[in-house]
Amino acid sequence: MKKYYVLTALIIGIFSFSACEKAQQILDATGLSNDEVIQGLKSALNVGSDTSVTTLSKVDGYFKDQAVKILLPEEAQPVYNVINSIPGGSILLDNAIQSINRAAEDAAPEAKVIFTDAITGITIADGFSILNGGDTAATVYLNSKTYQPLTQVFQPKIDASLAKPLLFNTSASESYTKLLNAYNTASLGGILYPEIKTNSLSEHVTKKALDGLFIKVAAEEKKIRQDPLHQVSDILKKVFGG
Repeated sequence: MKKYYVLTALIIGIFSFSACEKAQQILDATGLSNDEVIQGLKSALNVGSDTSVTTLSKVDGYFKDQAVKILLPEEAQPVYNVINSIPGGSILLDNAIQSINRAAEDAAPEAKVIFTDAITGITIADGFSILNGGDTAATVYLNSKTYQPLTQVFQPKIDASLAKPLLFNTSASESYTKLLNAYNTASLGGILYPEIKTNSLSEHVTKKALDGLFIKVAAEEKKIRQDPLHQVSDILKKVFGG
């Protein structure tokens, strides 16, 4: 048993030494300091998250971006197949989807504070792992640190936004309910096709809104890593320019 612990400690020591040695090699090769690496990563995440939040919080930020546009929840997928048999179905569907995206756009600014808190907490160990990672390593880190807190903050905000009359003086919740009611009525009480009896709109929009945020942050991170035109400060140029 003692040999096992000694061997484990030795392995951990070797990997720790290797990580430190690799980090030092990076510093030597680039002329960067620890502080500059952390500052550069924080700056990249701040730029990427701010840009993403600003973009998505605008009117049509979600709705007209096919990469993040929010469609109907899982339970309502059958609606697409029978939409033409529902009186006014196409209009009801369009209004529901647009209203859902308006609610996400309305909630997006809530992400800024939580992103900022997570970015502030980046350590030197985190920094070198992120710097040596793939094109979206910083976004993956941010996701791991913020997804649950964002969900907790977003859920009440999404609920409030879904209840607001953001489109044609009608809320997203009302638009979605009208669509489901029309679908269920057209089903003749479930005779023609099964009725939809569940409503996961709040959870669905919260998840998709957050997924969309991280898709945009990842896209911004790639630009900063790959395109000098997006390295908009001296520290970004120094850390990512090489």
